[in-house]
Amino acid sequence: MSTQPGLTISLASLLALINHYQLQAIDIYRQDKDHVVGDMASLTPQDRRPLVISGPSGAGKGTLIQKLIDAHPNTFELTVSHTTRKPRPNEKDGISYHFVSIDTYNSLKSKGDLIEDAMYADNFYGTSKAALAEIFEKQLIPILDIDMVGVQQVRINPGFEARYVFIKPRGLGVLEQRLRGRGTESEQHVRARLDQARRELEFAETSGVFDRVIVNDDLERAYLELEGFVFG
Repeated sequence: MSTQPGLTISLASLLALINHYQLQAIDIYRQDKDHVVGDMASLTPQDRRPLVISGPSGAGKGTLIQKLIDAHPNTFELTVSHTTRKPRPNEKDGISYHFVSIDTYNSLKSKGDLIEDAMYADNFYGTSKAALAEIFEKQLIPILDIDMVGVQQVRINPGFEARYVFIKPRGLGVLEQRLRGRGTESEQHVRARLDQARRELEFAETSGVFDRVIVNDDLERAYLELEGFVFG
């Protein structure tokens, strides 16, 4: 996926696009409502709103998101965020993230091209309106993998309807073990991520923010719970 420089999509246009495909999805669901549930991969979710998935770094949300997309490639697509951080080993520009300079990022932000943006561990992350629009054009459901600040921002966007899931680790000790196991984080960044994780876990307890909180203490069980929620 690519985002053309200077492309600006108004919030009103984006919301109109979302509404168009939600109505279209409702029609499809009504036609198929008597379909006997068998193979989960052939199902179409009744709810076609974007899926916002949040959780601390190291909680396993990326793995769960990828499993969902792999199982339902014709239903979901992950939005590719812009970030100012450097790529990790095996990350690819335009697939893992759009890796951009701080000047490019600030230009997108000043033009109003980002639906949410946040700073995390001294780097900026943001989701562009164009990224959402491109996924809706494919008649797929966008998945946004964003942090606490991003959730707060999209929550207050007028008319932006989504479903919100928080992926929670069994405990901070497990989270620390996963972060250190990556071998890509400095001690300073591990501590910063753990401090952020504490704040995010507290935020997840806020009533009305998340539609589902899933404890990822077993990957397969957590995935089945996520899939059941999405298609429920």
